[in-house]
Amino acid sequence: MLFSELGLSEEAVRAASQMGFEEATEIQSKTIPLLLEGKDVIGRSHTGTGKTAAFGLPAVDSIDRSMRGKVQTLILCPTRELALQICGEIRKFSAFMPWVHTCAVYGGADIEKQIAQLRKGAEIVVGTPGRVMDHISRGTLKLENIRTVVLDEADEMLNMGFREDIETILGFVPDERQTVLFSATMPEQIMAITERYQRSPIVVGAEQKSRTVESVDQYYFSVPMGRKTDALCMLLLAYEPNLAMIFCNTKCMVDELSEQLVSKGFRAAGLHGDMKQSGRMQVLNAFKSGRINILIATDVAARGIDIDNVDAVFNYDIPQDIEYYIHRIGRTGRAGKKGAAYTIISGRRQAGELREIAKYTKAHIERREIPTRDEVSAAKISALTEKIKRRADSGKYDRFSANIAELEAQGYSAERVAAALLGMRISKETAAVPEFNIDHAEREKGRGVARIEISVGRQNKIAPNFILGALAETTGLPGKSFGKIDIYDSFTTVEIPENEKEHIITSMNGTKINGSRIKVRTFEGVSGKEQHRFDENAPRRRSDDRHYSKGSYDSRGRTRGNHGGVRKRHH
Repeated sequence: MLFSELGLSEEAVRAASQMGFEEATEIQSKTIPLLLEGKDVIGRSHTGTGKTAAFGLPAVDSIDRSMRGKVQTLILCPTRELALQICGEIRKFSAFMPWVHTCAVYGGADIEKQIAQLRKGAEIVVGTPGRVMDHISRGTLKLENIRTVVLDEADEMLNMGFREDIETILGFVPDERQTVLFSATMPEQIMAITERYQRSPIVVGAEQKSRTVESVDQYYFSVPMGRKTDALCMLLLAYEPNLAMIFCNTKCMVDELSEQLVSKGFRAAGLHGDMKQSGRMQVLNAFKSGRINILIATDVAARGIDIDNVDAVFNYDIPQDIEYYIHRIGRTGRAGKKGAAYTIISGRRQAGELREIAKYTKAHIERREIPTRDEVSAAKISALTEKIKRRADSGKYDRFSANIAELEAQGYSAERVAAALLGMRISKETAAVPEFNIDHAEREKGRGVARIEISVGRQNKIAPNFILGALAETTGLPGKSFGKIDIYDSFTTVEIPENEKEHIITSMNGTKINGSRIKVRTFEGVSGKEQHRFDENAPRRRSDDRHYSKGSYDSRGRTRGNHGGVRKRHH
């Protein structure tokens, strides 16, 4: 359906056309007429389906010119990036409506500047719940003239703990209003909000055979633990994406991976919630302009990044929520272009998690092998050879023929000169290509259970949740990866997956748990008495003390009974 057939004003249709919109997406064609009629709507829609235009175009079209300068539409969203993105889009939608003014309010930015903007007058305000609450309490944002409230990515706002803020904000809004809610999922909390704050809402959504974007080809690569960064570098060199997004589960991993990629010569930068707003905007602008072509981010930080020409998404970590997988790969394959999503996994556990993702999303995720160094080098040589042919055919460098003639006069054939130049260039092109030749035996080894020994125990006031939290945070592995935790006086042992032992030991060594710097090694057992391996001067326990002072816990922090049973700890 064309935008001109949806009941929008001439100005709105003209603005949409100027932005390159002619035919509406399914969610737009279903939603826009209902919103123009003033209906309450629940939109089930994922990232990349055009939902901003679905509520943004009716929002600008519904502004009452006689109430100029008064806030008539409030749009709530989970992150500052999304608030800025929506605000920018709505300004484009209202390009031919000089009576519509939009203002974004969000945390991490100068509130005085936002207050100044609000005082100038804005008919549409886009904001994050916390900063909207702040403006309400200051009296700088008045909601008595609100006619429409939009809750965008409502499920994510609830996941981030904004339910109470949302309900407080809605308490300041007139009861006679239009309430619009967009959410990728419909958990119980969402349904509770719709029942309380919406009037006979109409549910709309785009019908999808699968839950992922059909324009995105999905692949995965299975590599040994500890080799993910090498694998990622090899894939970036092999596929050479113009713009790529890499997703990690933790802020720490974003920082670490960013540093590693930059050190290897990639134009990369990280983005996460601990960065100052000015730093986040600097990174985003550099990515949008192409000054950097690789953005490494956590899921929350990437909310609101809406760039049509991202041609590849890499899942360095398996997402902790299946819905995040959908959001991640929805960053590519937009605006009618093809995209690719690559997931790197290690071990049976991650393979099982990826199978669950494929089952839930009803998507085919094809297995591929990491290209070898020789394969990547050969591809680069081939590409360089073709480039040389094109330049030779263009005649652009014919003026250097005299230099070749001079070298020939000195006894160097043109063939030797060309070989030297080609070799110099190829050496430079392939210098960053890592060795990544993994045989089948290395892929399959080490699938059992191992135990590690950590150099802190009861005397360091250690509890199992300290150990488990440190392991999960530092290694990036979920808590369920770890088994029984035994806490002795001076050390602790933990059951871990055998195939991830090297990664865990390397990651944990030298870190701190409850203020104590630790050493980690393979557990070699206790023979007759507790050995203080990490402190040679520590006193030994009596040889007849065979039970030791220790506690045994599973990975959820519950004590184990003498017969292998599990009982809850009492705190």
